[in-house]
Amino acid sequence: MSKSWQSTLRLPKSRFPNRPQPHEREQYIKRCTDDFYQWQAANRPVDNEFLLHDGPPYANGELHAGHALNKILKDMINRVKVQQGRRVKYIPGWDCHGLPIELKAVGTAEGKKMSPGAIRKAARKLASKTVLAQMKSFKSYAVMADWENRWTTMDKEYEIKQLRLFQRMARRGLIYRKHKPVYWSPSSATALAEAELEYNEAHVSKSAWVRLPIVNGWQEVIPGLEDVDKETKLYAVIWTTTPWTLPSNQAIAVRHDMTYSIVRFAGHEGLHLVSIPEGNTGEDLPEISEVLGKAQGSELTKLQYLNPLLDDSNASLGGRPIIHAPFVRDDSGTGMVHCAPGHGFDDYLVCEALGITASSPPVDNEGLFTAEAYPRNPDSLKGIPVLEGGSDAVLDLLGKEDGYILKVKHYKHKYPYDWRTKKPIIIRATAQWFADVGSIKNQALAALEEVRFVPEAGKNRLEAFVKGRSEWCISRQRAWGVPIPALYDMNGNAVMTDESIDHVISVIRERGIDAWWNDDPKEPAWIPESLRKRADEFTRGRDTMDVWFDSGSSWTQTGKQADVYLEGTDQHRGWFQSSLLTRVAAAAAQDSQGMASTTNTLGLSPFKTLITHGFTLDKDGKKMSKSLGNIISADQVMDGSLLSEPQQPGQTQGKKNRGPEALGPDALRLWIASSDYTGDIILGKPVLRTIHQVLLKYRTIIKMFTGSMQPDARTASLSAADHIALIQLKDVMQEVGKYYDNYEFNKAQASISRWVVNDVSAFYLEILKDRLYCGDSGGVLEPIFNGLLRMLAPVTPVLVEEAWECRPQWMKDDASLVHPLQQLYDAPLIDPARFTYEDKYIRESMPAIMSAHAAIKAASERARSDKVLGSSLQCSVVLVPHSGGALSVLERFTGELDAMFVVSAVDIVGAMEGETPKEVEEADWKYSESFEVHGKVHTAYVLPPKQHKCPRCWRYVAPVEDELCGRCEEVVEARADETAKEE
Repeated sequence: MSKSWQSTLRLPKSRFPNRPQPHEREQYIKRCTDDFYQWQAANRPVDNEFLLHDGPPYANGELHAGHALNKILKDMINRVKVQQGRRVKYIPGWDCHGLPIELKAVGTAEGKKMSPGAIRKAARKLASKTVLAQMKSFKSYAVMADWENRWTTMDKEYEIKQLRLFQRMARRGLIYRKHKPVYWSPSSATALAEAELEYNEAHVSKSAWVRLPIVNGWQEVIPGLEDVDKETKLYAVIWTTTPWTLPSNQAIAVRHDMTYSIVRFAGHEGLHLVSIPEGNTGEDLPEISEVLGKAQGSELTKLQYLNPLLDDSNASLGGRPIIHAPFVRDDSGTGMVHCAPGHGFDDYLVCEALGITASSPPVDNEGLFTAEAYPRNPDSLKGIPVLEGGSDAVLDLLGKEDGYILKVKHYKHKYPYDWRTKKPIIIRATAQWFADVGSIKNQALAALEEVRFVPEAGKNRLEAFVKGRSEWCISRQRAWGVPIPALYDMNGNAVMTDESIDHVISVIRERGIDAWWNDDPKEPAWIPESLRKRADEFTRGRDTMDVWFDSGSSWTQTGKQADVYLEGTDQHRGWFQSSLLTRVAAAAAQDSQGMASTTNTLGLSPFKTLITHGFTLDKDGKKMSKSLGNIISADQVMDGSLLSEPQQPGQTQGKKNRGPEALGPDALRLWIASSDYTGDIILGKPVLRTIHQVLLKYRTIIKMFTGSMQPDARTASLSAADHIALIQLKDVMQEVGKYYDNYEFNKAQASISRWVVNDVSAFYLEILKDRLYCGDSGGVLEPIFNGLLRMLAPVTPVLVEEAWECRPQWMKDDASLVHPLQQLYDAPLIDPARFTYEDKYIRESMPAIMSAHAAIKAASERARSDKVLGSSLQCSVVLVPHSGGALSVLERFTGELDAMFVVSAVDIVGAMEGETPKEVEEADWKYSESFEVHGKVHTAYVLPPKQHKCPRCWRYVAPVEDELCGRCEEVVEARADETAKEE
C-alpha cells in the first residue's frame, strides 16, 4: 500500500498493551477492590444487602492455590451481586486458636517448659503476623472486602460473643461434663472431635487371638460335657486389633442368639469357646482338632472369666462378666469381643448400661502406659507408648503367663489419625465437656430443608454428618484458645452455673482473656458472689473450647442469616456443621417437657445457600501435599513462574528460555472461573497454557476495540451485520447472566469464550474491518466493548479496569458513561431508537445468513488450499437457489451481502433445476459448497472477481486497475476537506 493511501486509513491506535504491565497493576487492583467495595457500599441500596459470610481460613502459614480458589469464588459471587444491584457485605475473618498455631509458635519441646501465659503470647503474635501476611496475599488476588473491619476468633469481642453463646447453650442444659471415651491424640495431648480426624486406609495393627480362662464351675453351665475331666480348663477366645487395651479389659461380649463351639486346638491344652458360623472355615484360628459341643450365647452370659494382667489366677470369689452385646458379629473374629469401656464407644455404652464403669484407663495424656497397667509389676509397662510398642509389650506379658496368646498377625485396616499431626489417635476415657447435639438434631435437619445446596449432593453429605452425631466433645487440653468457664472445687467437681459464667465473662471483659491463665490460681476476683465465702476452695479450669466451636460461633458476627456460605467439601463435617449446630442450639425452643422443638425452623440455619467446592489437584490429578512436593502457590500462577521453562544445557544466560510475562490475578481467577469447582480441579502447566491463550485472546480483542472505537459510530446507520452482532451480544449476556446467577462460572466462561472466538472475532470483526479502516468507522464496537467488560467484570476485574483506563479519550471526556464494574448487568448498551431493523426480522434471517456464510467460507478455503485464492476479497460469489426454493431471505440485504461475507461481490442468480448459471460456467475457476435455508438446499459458488483491486481498501471493486473505488474516492475527498478546514 502506498504511503499516501495508508495515511487516509483509520488504523487502530490504542494505549492498551499487548501484555499486562506489572508496574501498573497495583493501581488497577486498588481501584477494582478497595475503591470499588467502598463505592458499592455507598451507592447500592442499604435495604438490598447481600451477605456472604466468610469461613475463616486458619492463620497458620502461607497460602496455596486452594485458598485462592475459595476466596476468588467468593469474590466472583460478590461482584455478580453488585452487578445485580445488591449492596454486598463481605467482612473477612480468620480462625486463630488451636493446636497447630500453638505448636508452631512455641515448638513442641519448648512448649512443655513454657507457662500457659507465655504460650498464649507467642501464639497470638504468630497468628497476628500470619493474618496480615495472608490478607496481603488475598488482596493480590483482586479480592474486594471490608478489610479494615476484619475479624478474628482471638478478638476480644468475638470471644465475648462466643462465651455468651456457650452460656445460652449451658442455660438450656446442652452443655455437660462427663467421664467417657473420646478421641484422644497422643501427638497433640488433647481430646479431638470427629471433625478433626482423617482416616488412613493403610494403617497396620498387630492383631492377636488371646485366650482368657473361664472361672471354675463352667461344667454346670454348659450341658453335654459330663465326660470332660473336671480339671480341664476352658478358655474364652477373643480377637483384638488393639492388644494394648487389654489392661483395661472389663468384660467379654457375646450375642444371645449366636451358637458357640467348644473345641480343642492342636498343640494347646484345654478347651476353647469360639463362634464358627456355617461356611466359616475358621482359617484364622489355630488348627481345630476336635469339637466337643455347642452352647448358646445366652448360656455363656452365666459364666465369668479372669483377666491375667489384672486378676489373681486363683481367684475364688469369681471373675469378670460375660455379657450380651448387639454389636457382636459372627462374620469376623471369634464371636467373643473383648470390652474395654475406657477405650471404646460401643464398649462404654453396653457396659454403662450394666453398671460397669469406665474408670480412667492406665494411659496418660501422651499415650504412655501408667503404672496401673500391670499392678503386679508396675514398671513392666509404665512409660511405653501404647501405639509404639504397647501391643508387643502386653502380648509378651500374656505369652509368658501360661501361654495366653494363640496367634498374632499383622492387620491392615482403616484407622483414625489426627488431621493436624498426621499421627494415629486412640480412644481414651477422660472427663470432658460435651455439647448435646442429639436433642437438637431433628431441628437442625429441619432447618436444612430450607437451604439451597450447590451442588445438590452437598445436602445429603451434611445431613449424614448431622444424623451421625449425638454428642460433641468441645473441650481441649491446650492453652491457646477460649477457656471453658468452669470452676472446680477441691474434689475436682465442676461448678458452672448461669451466674458463674456471667461473672467470668464480666471479669474477662475487664481484665482480658489472658488473665484467666495469668492470674494467681487462687485469685478471688474470678469467684462469683454466691461462692465468695469459699473462694479458696475453687480453682479455674484449664480446658479450652474446640476450635470448631470457635469458628462455628462466627455467625454471631453477622447480625442476620447469611445469603451464602462457601467452603471446601471437607467443611460438611467441619465449619458448616458446627455453624448449624451452634445456631440451632442457641435458638432451640423448648416445650413443656423440656424437649427441643422441631417447629419454627424458618431462618434457623445460619445460611440460605450453601456452596461447596472441591480440592486443587496437580496436573496428574493428585491431591497437593507437602510430602509429595506438588503444592502450587497462587503466586506461581500470577508471576508466570509455573509456565517458565528451565534453562537448557548449553544455553547462555542471555538465551535462557523464558515463560510468559506475569499475567497477574486475572490468570489465577480465569483458571478458577473456567473450572467446575463443584468437583476437584486440576492446576498445572497444560491447564495454565490454555488459560494464558484465552487471556491473550481477550487482550487482543480489547486492544482492537480501544484502538478502533470512534465517536462517529454513535450516529452512523446500523447494518444488518451490526444488528446480528447486537443480537449475539444480547443472547450471550442473557446466557452468561443466568449462569452467574446459578454460580456456574465455568459455563459462563465457556459461553464468553465461544462468543468471542466465533461471533466476534471470526464473524463480526472480519466483516467490520473494511468499514472501520476504510469507510465511515461505523459499527457497534462500543456496545460490544461495554458488554464484554460487564461479562468479564466478576472474573477478571483487573483486566476490565485496565481496559477502561485505556479507552479512547473521547470516551473519557463523556461524563455520561458508567464504569463497567459499576454498571448494572442488564442496563441498556445502545439506544433502541438507532435500530434499522426489528429484532424479529434479523433473527429469522440469521440462520440463512450464517448458513450461506459457512458455505462461502468452506469453498474459499478449498480455493485457498489450491493457491487460486489469497484473500477472500479476491473473489466474487454467486448464490443459486435450488430444489424449488428461494433466497428471498437473503435478497433483503442485497446491498450488504458482500460486506457480511467479506467478498468483493455477491449475486443471487436463478437457475432451472440441474442447470448451472452462465456466469458460473464461463468462470476461469470455480469452487462450490451447498447450504440449507428453510429445508431447501442451495449452492454457493466462489468465482474470480469481476473488477479490479482498489489500492486503498483492497476490495476488487475498482473500475480501472490501480485506481480507487468509488467509496474510497468519496472518503479520501471528505477527509481531505476535513483536514483543510482544521488547518
